[in-house]
Amino acid sequence: MATEAYFYGNAQIEFPDPRTIDGELIGVGGNLHSSTLIAAYKKGIFPWYSDDEPLLWWSLDPRFVIFPHRFHVSKSLVKRIRKGTFSLSLDRDFDGVMACCAQQTRPGQNGTWITNEMRQAYGELHRLGYAHSVETWKDGVLVGGLYGVSLGGCFYGESMFARVSDASKVAFAALLGLLEEAGFGLVDCQQHTRHLGTFGAIDTPRNFFLDHLERELEKPTIQGNWNACFPQFHVSTRWQQWMGEKDFKK
Repeated sequence: MATEAYFYGNAQIEFPDPRTIDGELIGVGGNLHSSTLIAAYKKGIFPWYSDDEPLLWWSLDPRFVIFPHRFHVSKSLVKRIRKGTFSLSLDRDFDGVMACCAQQTRPGQNGTWITNEMRQAYGELHRLGYAHSVETWKDGVLVGGLYGVSLGGCFYGESMFARVSDASKVAFAALLGLLEEAGFGLVDCQQHTRHLGTFGAIDTPRNFFLDHLERELEKPTIQGNWNACFPQFHVSTRWQQWMGEKDFKK
């Protein structure tokens, strides 16, 4: 097994297969060009570093994932959805969601890994139609949301924020309903959190995740602005169940 690779400047990067690396740190250095990010995600690798660190590339073991056809929501969240407290949108304010995620206070973290460089890089991925956001609004104000990257049948969740209780959970529930209905087979949550575990996320061995990812990448990528692709995105079968239009069984 090899140790992490070192990449240089703006040169084109050839990422190694994580199965050949001894550890979770796959590489150091390189760049955040759109082509680099897409190549990394296709191999189950993602960037994660702070302002005072070099660019670091990771492939965690175990990997925390959700299979959309198996996800579930709590009864308390269903009640929140039925109240109609929030309105939702897709790809309406990607930059705003990233900015709010960067400002979100998180237990055990000082500062943020969503650097200005990361915001610019993912903003470009969004303009190219690969990165997407879900926004939660209350009285016209952005109060929650999430963003991530979509390739083939995999959605790679990056970050979420909430300024009102349950705002990010409602956004995530709506997204999962959409992904299930659109034929996505995998949501990459990267690392274990109790919050995502309530939706049915589970730890899987890295090799299992990579094998599953390869199959999902054989599906076509739904590229572009998802607001245009899914104008009624949250009115999924699951959403209708939660709203009481179909029997809700829990």
